[in-house]
Amino acid sequence: MVPLSRRTVLAAATVGAAAVGLSAPAARAAGAPASDQALKKIISRMSLEEKVGQLFVMRVYGHSATAPDQADIDANLKELGVRTAAELIEKYKLGGIIYFAWAHNVRDPHQIADLSNGIQKVGLEQPSRIPLLISTDQEHGIVARVGRPATLFPGAMAFGAGGSRSDARKAGQIAGAELRAIGIRQDYAPDADVNVNPANPVIGVRSFGADPQAVAGLVAAQVKGYQSAHIASTAKHFPGHGDTATDSHTGIPYISHTREQWERLDAPPFKAAIAAGIDSIMTAHIVVPALDPAEDPATLSRPILTGILREQLGYDGVVVTDSLGMEGVRTKYGDDRVPVLALKAGVDQLLNPPDLSVSWNAVLAAVRGGELTEARLDQSILRVLRLKAKLGLLKEPYVSPSGVDRAVGTPAHLAAADRIAERTTTLLVNKKGLLPLSRRTHKNVLVLGANPASPSLSDGPPTTVIGAALTELGFTPTVLATGTAPTQATIAQAVAAAKGKDAVVIGTYNVAAGSAQQSLVNAVAETGVPVVALSMRNPYDVAQLSAADAHVAAYSWIDVELRAAVRVLAGKAEPRGKLPVPVQKADDPAQVLYPIGYGLSY
Repeated sequence: MVPLSRRTVLAAATVGAAAVGLSAPAARAAGAPASDQALKKIISRMSLEEKVGQLFVMRVYGHSATAPDQADIDANLKELGVRTAAELIEKYKLGGIIYFAWAHNVRDPHQIADLSNGIQKVGLEQPSRIPLLISTDQEHGIVARVGRPATLFPGAMAFGAGGSRSDARKAGQIAGAELRAIGIRQDYAPDADVNVNPANPVIGVRSFGADPQAVAGLVAAQVKGYQSAHIASTAKHFPGHGDTATDSHTGIPYISHTREQWERLDAPPFKAAIAAGIDSIMTAHIVVPALDPAEDPATLSRPILTGILREQLGYDGVVVTDSLGMEGVRTKYGDDRVPVLALKAGVDQLLNPPDLSVSWNAVLAAVRGGELTEARLDQSILRVLRLKAKLGLLKEPYVSPSGVDRAVGTPAHLAAADRIAERTTTLLVNKKGLLPLSRRTHKNVLVLGANPASPSLSDGPPTTVIGAALTELGFTPTVLATGTAPTQATIAQAVAAAKGKDAVVIGTYNVAAGSAQQSLVNAVAETGVPVVALSMRNPYDVAQLSAADAHVAAYSWIDVELRAAVRVLAGKAEPRGKLPVPVQKADDPAQVLYPIGYGLSY
């Protein structure tokens, strides 16, 4: 796609202002967003089809709104029945688009900005002339769609370890400014779940921790940071996904919390987000019988979304579903019923259904058949338009190349991320004062471990990043990637490589009892060479690795966290992080090995 010129951007922005009944001078002036009266006039001019479309936020393949690569055209035709984002918007009158790396939407900042501008241009060419709300999942840490050269921050649990609300707010402000510069105005972050279940397969380090009040404070801080950058923050996953043993992508999690437990454990972060002025809240595809005896998933539960969220908690902002393609919401009802039931429950935005044609037509038929009223749709559309107006989309829907250059991945932003990451690294074990490593006594270091990295989020595999960081600090590392399930041959190779080394650093990833990673650490430790375990996701790894001489929790395999952890290993930074979750004993989960707040220092 040819980038839009500044003149084109400004001209189109004026068109967007006219579409909502604002003069061009008024569109440029600072002040309150469009009034409800003005927004209701827009709604009154919309056809039923346009109203239905405004409720959907959809994926689409391609780096360009009008000229994607052939492979992405083929994928769009197969899944969506259209060739391009432009055709998708024209056919379904969409209210929003969600970006994914796997959909090839996010190659680099200028490409993303061009895609965003192309999408807005198509939206403003529709009869309703309403800009789209472009969104993504940019939680940071292990969930980030926009990669380098954008600034990448530690994930939520790392912030929990750092414990600084100021850092959480600063990160949200910087991340929000960078997203806004590339045309993304709604971020599905922060995660407000309280991770009280170490076996949680879907949340884990995406949560700030296991203490509801600590999580609430960090959630509120990050909401304020994001929204100070004039993008919509989204607290998720209501009413709380932190105590699940089932991944809602693949099944229906059941939460056994009583109403009192929910109030005490799950609710505080969402209440804090609402008090902080959160723009949107994402639903969870979980069943909580104490909140809805009918045992409908929360996404489809009127008692939960209307009864609790709207009426009891007083929230009147935008409610968006988690992806409607997830099994947690599809198991009980068909794809034609899910969107209708979600709207009846109190949802405003329907996110990424597996078959848009089925879902879109189901909502249309529900209105024509009387199951849903246009007035009900109008309630949600008004909330969505209020948000678009608040974010400035109705006045200035476009972004500029110069804005991208000024905001994305600047030296100041990258330095801030490095400083914040250093304050999150947690030292859990340090037998005989092994750490910090010294270049005089531990110069030759063997680096082993898993490589779970996403290429767009790093300079290379984690073991390579660790090795490069050690080299920069004057060590002489040898890197041997051993993976998450090393074979006996690989373990033997690692043991042979450890001989003659001064220390071994092993990056671990979700270590289970009796796993090959545990065997690797045990075998290398038996050589007598000092072993440092560096957990690159869950801090719970430490309970399985008693053979290690030292253990450091980094909470992610993302570069910024690994580099900070290496600086801690080398004594270039102090280990300041404290555990935001308890770690139970490996052989007795009822006993706590390391409590919340635990962390060693030098």
